[in-house]
Amino acid sequence: MPGYQTKQEHIGIAGVADLVIRSLLDRQQFADPRGEAERLGISSAAWPLFGLLCPSAAQLAARLALRPVLEGERILELGCGLALASLVGHRRGADVTASDRHPLAPSFLRENLLLNALLPMKYGHADWEQPEPAPFAAGTGEADSVRGRFQLIIASDVLYERDVDGALAGFIDRHAAAHGEVWIVDPDRGNRPAFNRFMAAAGFDLSELRLDSVATPHAPAYKGRLLTYRRGAITSSTLLQGVADQC
Repeated sequence: MPGYQTKQEHIGIAGVADLVIRSLLDRQQFADPRGEAERLGISSAAWPLFGLLCPSAAQLAARLALRPVLEGERILELGCGLALASLVGHRRGADVTASDRHPLAPSFLRENLLLNALLPMKYGHADWEQPEPAPFAAGTGEADSVRGRFQLIIASDVLYERDVDGALAGFIDRHAAAHGEVWIVDPDRGNRPAFNRFMAAAGFDLSELRLDSVATPHAPAYKGRLLTYRRGAITSSTLLQGVADQC
């Protein structure tokens, strides 16, 4: 990764083999020779956050490792960063699409797929502020935008900024299947109540599960919750009905 110092770690997730993850060495890493950060409106302080493994991402990956792989189910990870949860699902055979707006996310994803001897997986550019997918310019090396609908949408620690217009909830509304489910692991961010109101307006019911844990020799303490949003009654006969909604 030109301009960046990186490290490699073995990350253990219960129920799956350890993953080798290449990440940024620390949050001081910032190199933007082409001015991408300025164009995207990402500050130098926020720029490296995509490349760090956060505790909420490990919590999300652990939840996905326990979920049965269902035929026909499409899963989308929003704000994937290093895509730890997506890599866990991909390794288990799920149909997962990782997504982010950071221009370095797809290159780190490709590298981590290679480090774990995994086949290529789906990736899509996702700018929640854009009401319609940006056109894909073939041959530019840029990722196509996220398209279609998904039976499960997942994310970790994405409520860190105020979202006065409900852009994230709107993006989820456009891409969740009719009987879709949404998982968000949130470390008790203050923007959660406003997001809940936007999701309720879009027809999603909410349930919460505390994920608090004490520190162990292998993992730090964690305080947060799993937010689960469901739209429409989820039953064994309707779980995959949303496949028909795909574009």
